[in-house]
Amino acid sequence: MIHLLIVVIYISFISLGLPDGLLGSAWPSMYGGLDVPVSYAGIVSMIIAGGTILSALFSERIIKKLGTGPVTALSVAMTAIALFGFSVSTEFIHLCLWGIPYGLGAGSVDAALNNYVAVHYKSRHMSWLHCFWGVGCSMGPYIMSYYLMRGSSWTKGYMTVFMLQAVLTVMLIISLPLWKKKATEKLDTSEEISQKPLGLKKTVSIKGVKEVMITFFCYCAIEATTGLWAVSYIVFEKGISAEKAAKWGSIFYLGITAGRFINGFVSDRLGDRNMVRIGEVIITAGIVVLFMPVSGTGAIAGLVLIGLGCAPIYPCLIHATPTHFGKEASQAVIGVQMASAYVGTTFVPPIFGFVAEKISISLFPIALIIILCVMIILSEKQSKIYR
Repeated sequence: MIHLLIVVIYISFISLGLPDGLLGSAWPSMYGGLDVPVSYAGIVSMIIAGGTILSALFSERIIKKLGTGPVTALSVAMTAIALFGFSVSTEFIHLCLWGIPYGLGAGSVDAALNNYVAVHYKSRHMSWLHCFWGVGCSMGPYIMSYYLMRGSSWTKGYMTVFMLQAVLTVMLIISLPLWKKKATEKLDTSEEISQKPLGLKKTVSIKGVKEVMITFFCYCAIEATTGLWAVSYIVFEKGISAEKAAKWGSIFYLGITAGRFINGFVSDRLGDRNMVRIGEVIITAGIVVLFMPVSGTGAIAGLVLIGLGCAPIYPCLIHATPTHFGKEASQAVIGVQMASAYVGTTFVPPIFGFVAEKISISLFPIALIIILCVMIILSEKQSKIYR
């Protein structure tokens, strides 16, 4: 029964990633029919991100009241409904309205599943689960491209992902008894569930939480900024053709996905803290490669290194949360960690885009190394607190 539950959680992580790449891959085919400028994708993205941040901040209160299983099922159902809404939308305002449940569903399920796995399972599962998130991220654009390349509407891509999410919702509802069975395994779990929510103010005041929040902000800023601007950097600064750069654009995310698969075999042995440090060293090496006068192919190697370095940091930081802050506070702390992560993902890439437009995209590796240094300083400071 317990093994069946972890299978359900793995599939849930694929579902978390499925919708993430849909808007970006479909937007070139969407905006013309909706009669809006191409830049309006940012509006939809910000609405979704805003809902995600809000639901992550309030996730502790919701999860304490309903439980992880019901929140996961409810959140996936909300995402499925939003995807259905996208698939039948004919005006831009419709996308904005459906973006609200889209984001609200994503934040709670992310915080709920990450905390549940951090409390109940070993570090290797956290790495592999986030690897499965990468699989979902890759599947979404592939599903969309399948329809677009055959001349079908982008709405069919959203409808297909909606149906997958709907099936998962039913599966999660059926699996609810499994979550209760796992929750009764440890005596301290009942204490954790019955405890009153800490609330945002008390959570942030816990020693070390501010440092880990900034660490998550910086990590996701690095990941999202690299994902958005790396291809443009190697085109304009390394002389590689736009066509070739687009072909290799996914190599960074493939590095993250492959790295997390590999991490699962060594993370229990090396420990979360050491895995984070190894990741930081590998990211540094990748950025150094970008600084060097290398060809476009060499720059792509640098992106692979950055992806491999990113791989262990996010899952290992999350898995260490119950150890550092206690199981009774871990749900609240993971909620604010998720919110900080989404803020970094949402705001730093467009800020760098503004800087690149006004000054130069050659600042890309400089921006990465500055953010990385801040992340290392704060993660080490937080580590010393709980050494």
